Amino acid sequence: MFTSCKRIIQASSRNTKPNWSINHTRKAFATATASDASSLPLAGIKVLDLTRVLAGPYCTQILGDLGADVIKIEHPTRGDDTRAWGPPYARYTQEGHRDGPGESAYYLAVNRNKKSLALSFAHPAGVKILHQLVKESDVLVENYLPGSLAKYGMDYDTVSKINPELIYASITGYGQTGPYKDRAGYDVMVEAEMGLMHITGERNGPPVKVGVAVTDLTTGLYTSNAIMAALLGRIKSKKGQHIDVALSDCQVATLANIASSCLISGEKDSGRWGTSHPSIVPYRAFKTSDGDILLGGGNDRLFGILATQVGKAEWITDVRFATNAKRVENRNVLEGLIDKETQKWTTEEWLKKLEGCGMPYAAINDVQTTLNHEHVLARNMVQEVDHPSCGPIKLVNTPVKYSQSTPGIRLPPPTLGQHTDEILQGLSFGMSADEIESLKSNGVIA
Repeated sequence: MFTSCKRIIQASSRNTKPNWSINHTRKAFATATASDASSLPLAGIKVLDLTRVLAGPYCTQILGDLGADVIKIEHPTRGDDTRAWGPPYARYTQEGHRDGPGESAYYLAVNRNKKSLALSFAHPAGVKILHQLVKESDVLVENYLPGSLAKYGMDYDTVSKINPELIYASITGYGQTGPYKDRAGYDVMVEAEMGLMHITGERNGPPVKVGVAVTDLTTGLYTSNAIMAALLGRIKSKKGQHIDVALSDCQVATLANIASSCLISGEKDSGRWGTSHPSIVPYRAFKTSDGDILLGGGNDRLFGILATQVGKAEWITDVRFATNAKRVENRNVLEGLIDKETQKWTTEEWLKKLEGCGMPYAAINDVQTTLNHEHVLARNMVQEVDHPSCGPIKLVNTPVKYSQSTPGIRLPPPTLGQHTDEILQGLSFGMSADEIESLKSNGVIA
């Protein structure tokens, strides 16, 4: 049932292509087995996943990583929208016996540790199956527009009568209430409308979106956290509940100290700062001879270290730079001087020069370099798994480490309908092969 998993560890070298050679492989821990899953925090929790794209699947993947048994409901022909979001694709092997370009990298990113049931709930027989799964589930997660599941009998009011202990989480762009509740909400629109885009980008440049769909991801995190809290609450109350999570709310919440500053001051935010900090100098990226490096002189002592390391100890006593307030006042002058010095050396040379100095610093790496980074690999953040149709593929691993259990990738992301027969045969009333075949011929399942 559980696929053999292997950690691939490879030391990185800057500005080179990643090398995942088997000669540099070591096992981080034992191959995942069914017994490993039983020790995970959410072992025994059954999750019915009616989500697609990113926020919802990211939420349910977190639950799956922590041991929950997640059944992903997908359209029988299209599947999750992101199955078509490529290239790139992990190509099917000849042994996989599948047509098409392969499994999209986007889909693979957020659907591990799940089983796929390809089912149409536009068909009454499909809804009947879903209602049976509701009876046997602890959690249901969906991300449809408010009210749109009612016509299928899959709204909270209906399913809570079938299973009063069900935790039902709804993820939408703008929530179940409010003037925007019927709007479709995509990450980039919410980033724009709820303040994030306005504070992201270069100081004198246009607003830009964050490089990943961060609002979707934080919403998935908030939702998984809320679900686990509701499960704890159910122990005392013996009742389920409806969780209403909006991308817009989560984006406002994650404005954090910027929102607090606006609320306390009553003033507008200070705009975009690129990699700089509005009230700490120097604290940004500087050019090297072949790239960029981030330097953080967050207080007078750290500024002294920076000045010494760049060979300009006289800056420490310069009245223009002696205190942070003065450095902020003379930001452009100081940052220009630092830029001249940092461009004399390569990024790698600066990293060696600054090693152990006590001042925060970091190279600005691209994503491929990050995935090949020695620390990322030492923390087991990249894992190779055997996909049933694509062979060995590499995935980003779960980031949280436990002392008494080992969350990780127990199941590779499923192919569309991979577990349909298994799930239906495993229902409490157990469907026969003939019943399953009849549902397939009528287009209810695949």
